[in-house]
Amino acid sequence: MSLLATIIFLNMAVGNLQLSVDATTSYVITLADDAIPAERTAASELQHYLGLVTGADFTILPEKEVPAETPQIVVGPSSRFHDAFPFMDTASLPGDSILIKTKGQHLYLAGGRPRGTLYAVYTLLEDVIGCRWWTSTEAYAPVAPSLVIPPLDVAYTPKLMYREAFYRGAFDGVFAARLKCNGHFEKIPPEYGGHYSILGWCHTFYQLLPPEKYFAEHPDWYSEIDGKRTHDHAQLCLTNEAMRTELTRNALEWIRKDPSAGIISISQNDWHGSCQCAACKVVEAEEEAPSGPLIRFVNSVAEDIEREFPDVWVETLAYQYTRKAPKLARPRGNVIVRLCTIECSFCQPLETGSQNETFRRDIDAWSAVAPHLYIWDYVTNFSQYLLPHPNLRVLAPNIRFFVDRNAIGLFEQGDAGCACGDFVALRAWVLAHLMWNPSRDPNALISEFLQGYYGPAAEPLQAYLDLIHDAIEKSGAKLPCYLPDTSTWLTLEDLNEATALFDAAGRKTSGDAVFSDRVRKARMALDYAWLNRHPALSRQACLQEMPYLGPADPATFCLEFIEAAERFDIGNYREGGTFKDLIPALRSRCHPSAQPPTECAGKAERDWVDIQDNEFHLHNPDTWATIVDDVKASDGKAARMPADHTQWAVQYGIPRDLSDLGPLHCFVVVRAEAKTASGTAFNLGIYAPGQKAGLAQKSVSIEDSADGNYHSIDLGRHLFPPDAYVWVAPCNNPDQMETVYIDRIFFIR
Repeated sequence: MSLLATIIFLNMAVGNLQLSVDATTSYVITLADDAIPAERTAASELQHYLGLVTGADFTILPEKEVPAETPQIVVGPSSRFHDAFPFMDTASLPGDSILIKTKGQHLYLAGGRPRGTLYAVYTLLEDVIGCRWWTSTEAYAPVAPSLVIPPLDVAYTPKLMYREAFYRGAFDGVFAARLKCNGHFEKIPPEYGGHYSILGWCHTFYQLLPPEKYFAEHPDWYSEIDGKRTHDHAQLCLTNEAMRTELTRNALEWIRKDPSAGIISISQNDWHGSCQCAACKVVEAEEEAPSGPLIRFVNSVAEDIEREFPDVWVETLAYQYTRKAPKLARPRGNVIVRLCTIECSFCQPLETGSQNETFRRDIDAWSAVAPHLYIWDYVTNFSQYLLPHPNLRVLAPNIRFFVDRNAIGLFEQGDAGCACGDFVALRAWVLAHLMWNPSRDPNALISEFLQGYYGPAAEPLQAYLDLIHDAIEKSGAKLPCYLPDTSTWLTLEDLNEATALFDAAGRKTSGDAVFSDRVRKARMALDYAWLNRHPALSRQACLQEMPYLGPADPATFCLEFIEAAERFDIGNYREGGTFKDLIPALRSRCHPSAQPPTECAGKAERDWVDIQDNEFHLHNPDTWATIVDDVKASDGKAARMPADHTQWAVQYGIPRDLSDLGPLHCFVVVRAEAKTASGTAFNLGIYAPGQKAGLAQKSVSIEDSADGNYHSIDLGRHLFPPDAYVWVAPCNNPDQMETVYIDRIFFIR
């Protein structure tokens, strides 16, 4: 439901305001002399967009220069606003509250300070007039030379004080303001209302008390672990009063330097390592949770901060080992507990999903004792930004769930470093609208964005989104925020259907360069899903004689994907990983097919399976094993292991689509480079963890493998359990051996 649903419409035939007629207007925009910068921006934004919509020139004038009877749009909580509404106390309004009212022939737009009036203008432009800001660079304004405004009476205060959509595009301060976001990373300038700034952001224990400064003299300020004081991946000793005094002193210095920030973080480091000293363990036992010592400590710091800065919030984390609420401690009124959803499954609503029962218990316990919660929510796949991530159906239920449990702030951590994640523009837009008004209908918002941003492609793209969300629900799989691929929930049939839908979207937009480019960008996630699993999917289609709509020419498909990614300035493909770092892996996954081994010559394609180095799993890459160029290998590349260890460093986990084929004959193609003429060159075998047994194991001699050629080592015929894997290992004999090279593994039905 949009904010329009809260508007009280009077008699539509009486009281309408005719703001323009045939691109001319009798209205002026008025501002009070004491208007703050954001209110002046509100007037200029209103002037600009009314001009775009109507073609008319709406002049901005000081309120004192405009006679009261002149038709006008009053911007800000000015004297003229208070004359019209004498019983409204705008000074007591929360800073993001909005007021939109008509009276007589005037329109009034006001709100709390600093952002309320600006938000009132954006709400009018969006919900009443029809403007849209899809991204930081793409917007829409309707054309209405004769613009009529109905009678309006809106008073709205958002339930969430702090709202942040952590997406690359939303970092643009102007765009963030237009989406009514106000979070720490959204650098909104003062003239657009500014934003909340959390001093220290999070994980501040060592920011406030750096071990390099304090540990040598005060080791007792840091965690005692296994009887020893340490600062290595540790925390602070939260029962140490001298430590608390120094930390509080440093925190107050932070606030004095930036008192307008509004929030300071007093929070644990980003690891475990809580103090196990006797005093801390007593408190933890009393509270029946590690969060107990933390809340008692933060309460004490917050009490001291409140004496000097009564309007500053003190924020701390309920994260990992502190996620369980304490039994006795109660956060003070100026303390915000930031609860993190990192362990959850994001394809099921937090309130009802069986996969999220533990988190549900924790947030219910916190909401019972904490007057204010701030939620750190995770809305992307940090391992693979570029993969489909079907969580749109839980966004609105989860936001309502948070609000119902005392949340006053919400940090929705999305694809901050990536421009081409799974419908990232849609997600940022929908999340911003839901945070502003959690009662909105998410399906209506998604439909509105698809129609407005993708035009004629909206229908097949909606079908695609339905498809991938249905797929994970049918699979029963979990959707964590760290997932390497889509194999647990997205089938070959699903990918084929998704490809057909995107093909349809491409055809529908082929005549419009703007819509076509937007569809191409949205398709990047689907294309990457194919690339991410290409060898296994093409093999499955062949073995099971299924349709295959993936890349017919993988090398060309990969090249086109890379070119598109660079054109879209993709940024990171995962948290902390740039796209250029991914390119070698993409290319290796899509190299041309090799010639069949001698043992497979003349066999039907579906009767043997070739596993190349691009599907090997390397342990401790670049030390125990690495992929290298090798002209002797069937595809020009091989896995290389030095002879100075005995690790099973090259492995291939046999997937279910192979284990379901029945008995298979397994061969490993290997060669060795030796320093001596005899001895053991390497070991290899097949291991089944579920059975805690090896299905096969062989030692291969230097005499049989070090003649400069590759040799097929026969590991026998087996019925493979789904957890089985093939392994190869050197023998830690560098005095006899140089290296071991693994070209391929192949199976014959």
